[in-house]
Amino acid sequence: MTVIDAHQHVWDLSVRDQDWLTGPGLAPLRRDFTLDELRPQTAAAGVDATVLVQTICVPEETPEYLALAAGDPLVAGVVGWTDLTSPAVADALAGLRALPGGGHLVGIRHQVQEEADPDWLLRPEVDRGLAAVASAGLAYDLVLRPEQLPAAVEAARARPELTFVLDHLGKPPVRPRRPDTWAADLRALAWLPNTVAKLSGLFTEAHWHSWSLADLQPFVSVALETFGPRRLMFGSDWPVCTLAADYEQVVATTRELLADLSAHERNEVLGGTATRVYGL
Repeated sequence: MTVIDAHQHVWDLSVRDQDWLTGPGLAPLRRDFTLDELRPQTAAAGVDATVLVQTICVPEETPEYLALAAGDPLVAGVVGWTDLTSPAVADALAGLRALPGGGHLVGIRHQVQEEADPDWLLRPEVDRGLAAVASAGLAYDLVLRPEQLPAAVEAARARPELTFVLDHLGKPPVRPRRPDTWAADLRALAWLPNTVAKLSGLFTEAHWHSWSLADLQPFVSVALETFGPRRLMFGSDWPVCTLAADYEQVVATTRELLADLSAHERNEVLGGTATRVYGL
């Protein structure tokens, strides 16, 4: 079995500021994080390859990520960024594909969670961009706040030809535990066959220094019930996860959360789904 970490990041603060790293709680992340630092951790945890995911909505980042992927076998795919609202979005996607490492581009993501409009995904110009992503044969990663899930449901319903990948299970309310509204919205999204989700980002939704397996299990159980193993994929969310757990803890705890599945089902979550959805 090939184990894929379908969600990790890198950044170099000397190249570009990560302006979302504000406040004392995020201070441990205000340094460079590189593939060289991650590589021994993936090896120790039994992870074979990763998907490198965008962090900043600027055009320069994705070419840099593609170049990293071209030169490092650890990175099997890149989820990048382009301006979905641009009339030239199709040309921009073709341009990314033509770059060194362009064959590693597997998806596009925008920081929808930072948009004040809860219906940003439903804007006509965004829908036009999503159509271009679908035409390019790419997936679209959703990173959003829980209250934006209903708009994601409508966007996915309107574009059945596009695979939508929900990052971090839509950021469920692990802290405090109030899964009712989130669970209903997640079920509505999972009802659509062109949607999948990532078991990622849960550790930092819990209490960073006192989380337990029992805190996370109800939300993973809802995800397994709604999406099923063939539509779920593991992602570490490294290095953000390090605020609450180190890399090996994240992988080991995820395996524990999947312990009741069959070996085949675990293999799907830990690698099969990502390989299939992203075409790795």
